[in-house]
Amino acid sequence: MPEHDLLIEGMTCAACVARVEKALNAVDGVSATVSLATERAHVDAPEGMDDADLVEVVRRAGYGAAPAAEAPVDAGDAAAASAALRRRLLWAAVLTVPVMVLSMAPPLQFPGWQWVSLILATPVVWWCGWTFHVGAWAALRHRSASMDTLISLGSGVAWGWSLVAMLFLGAGEIGMTMHMSLLPSDSSGAELYFEVAAGIVTLVLLGRYLEARARRSAGEAIRALMALAPDTAIVVREGTEVEVPAADVRVGEEVVVRPGGRVPVDGEVVEGASAVDRALLTGESVPVEVGPGDPVEGGALNAGGRIVVRATRVGAETAVHRVAALVQAAQAGKAPVQRLADRVAGVFVPVVILIALGTLVGWLATGNPAGEAMTAAVAVLVISCPCALGLATPAALMVGTGRGAQLGILIRGPEVLEGTRRVTVAVLDKTGTLTEGVMRVARVEPGPGWDNHGVLALAGAAEAGSEHPIGRAITEAARYPSRALPRATGFRATAGVGVTAEVAGQTVEVGRGGDLDGVLADERDRALADGLTVVAVRVDDRPAGIIAVGDVVRPEAARAIAMLRDLGLRPVMLTGDAEEPARAVAASVGIDEVVSGVLPEGKEQAVRDLQAAGEVVAMAGDGVNDAPALVRADLGIAMGTGTDVASEAADITLVTPDPRAIADAIRLSRRTLRTIQGNLVWAFGYNVAAIPLAVMGLLNPLIAAAAMGLSSIFVVTNSLRLRGFRPAR
Repeated sequence: MPEHDLLIEGMTCAACVARVEKALNAVDGVSATVSLATERAHVDAPEGMDDADLVEVVRRAGYGAAPAAEAPVDAGDAAAASAALRRRLLWAAVLTVPVMVLSMAPPLQFPGWQWVSLILATPVVWWCGWTFHVGAWAALRHRSASMDTLISLGSGVAWGWSLVAMLFLGAGEIGMTMHMSLLPSDSSGAELYFEVAAGIVTLVLLGRYLEARARRSAGEAIRALMALAPDTAIVVREGTEVEVPAADVRVGEEVVVRPGGRVPVDGEVVEGASAVDRALLTGESVPVEVGPGDPVEGGALNAGGRIVVRATRVGAETAVHRVAALVQAAQAGKAPVQRLADRVAGVFVPVVILIALGTLVGWLATGNPAGEAMTAAVAVLVISCPCALGLATPAALMVGTGRGAQLGILIRGPEVLEGTRRVTVAVLDKTGTLTEGVMRVARVEPGPGWDNHGVLALAGAAEAGSEHPIGRAITEAARYPSRALPRATGFRATAGVGVTAEVAGQTVEVGRGGDLDGVLADERDRALADGLTVVAVRVDDRPAGIIAVGDVVRPEAARAIAMLRDLGLRPVMLTGDAEEPARAVAASVGIDEVVSGVLPEGKEQAVRDLQAAGEVVAMAGDGVNDAPALVRADLGIAMGTGTDVASEAADITLVTPDPRAIADAIRLSRRTLRTIQGNLVWAFGYNVAAIPLAVMGLLNPLIAAAAMGLSSIFVVTNSLRLRGFRPAR
């Protein structure tokens, strides 16, 4: 089913979110989720329905909409909107302060002060607060209500009542004075509420401005990611270097990346050598050495020499764009508890209006002055605004998934967060997850009269013509970091035995060799016990040493297992390798339980067996053969060095190959979930506790407005604490 992303304009609270979602989901075949924090809708629509159709549905619901651009964040538009909001706030503050001072300080109430208050408060209510009235009118035209409805009613009623009191109830008489009380006063109907009307607008504008700034901060991770993608690229066309827009680069073209520049495409180095810094993309702090044949990702910083890269992925298919798209999709999702909150918010505002009317009627019916009744009713309207409810989940998701992206942890959606809380067993693939997934020289043991370098150099020279993985591993180790090897001649390879070559006037044999004794025999036995492959090096038919080759365990693997145990998870290793090497790797990293010698179906069955035993399983793997198990697991985690198939099957994708990121991903997910739950408890509890106080007349509308604004700010700033998440090392 085609997916569409829309930018939504005009949403102010959870009730708006619920209304837009209801309108979109009412269309046959459409499934939509809407986020207040990102102001976006993610829509699955049937074939034949395009963006224009969906935009029209949103418009009929009373909101603006436009197809989202490729870039997930438009920082310029966000900054402009924030600046406009700031200007309105400053004007509101400048005009409101004298109104509040005059209303609260009777000694300063000079003759005619109330008329000055009217002049100052009117532009605050009707110009600075114009967006509230427009939003309320738009909601009314569509027979609904929103946070704007409550603010518009609260400020408008307070201003209107004050004007009536001045014109018809004697409050406009020169010499009239008034005192300020945090509780409803016992004055006559001539009480004025200009400070309440202006104060509500100003405080709500302040809350929205601070909220907007916090939300912009929450999106910094995505903006930083998108900033990695350069706008232009230097392409070699017809033998000439030409600078073109990065979007015009085609797959297969060669791109020149100069020192200090960023790689504009995903590709493979075909010329040159350098070190590339992938820190902002993967969280890895150490630059990676690359040369011909090595892959590089778009957005990586070229920290060394000039390289030429052949493009394999361009535009929206590059790693940096795909990471941003995954994070954006996760931010647009909803946890099950937030869906309940949105449904509640959809009917919350109309209920609040009824409660306010009931409060007004009840106070009047019990003989209270009209001014007191109006004060209590306005307080109910203002204190009940459900903006904090709408921000509870998306604000935490924005920050949590954004921070994860900075660390190379891509969480697919809020449903994943629920899964991490329940996990009891961590199943880890061996090859490529706990090990590096390629053959490396693990040990060199020289014979009498030889040293490590001499043995490795001769063996590497002899194996230079070999295509066998063991031979390539030996040659690579011998050349590291940039050693020149002696020239070999007379290369001969015998299947199942080894290779022979003439090196520096000596006959070098690398393979099974002959019988070994003494130290070399003992070292060979130890290496074999550790699951390594051992080859003997003979020079002129005499033993020179042995070389042990194997899939080397990642240096961080043991710490990764310890971190998983600290989280209360039981580690299990799952591999298609034979039991002996599998047990050796497991023992070296601290895993007791091993399931070895299994095919892809066997891996999936092993996960199923654990689930049948009552365990909640997290599975981490990197290969095509891991995909069935990743899908079957309650939580699938794909390692960054793995295949696209594994990534598509997983709930969490790790851009970094560091296995410690598995525990970090679970920690971050759990912490984000706790933040969401805390936000929702606060948002619900705030309204539940505050509305009865307002009905009883124990809240002045000004205090209610300040509390409502602070509630939203609390939710956003509480979410921003996730930016401080640090990997455990």
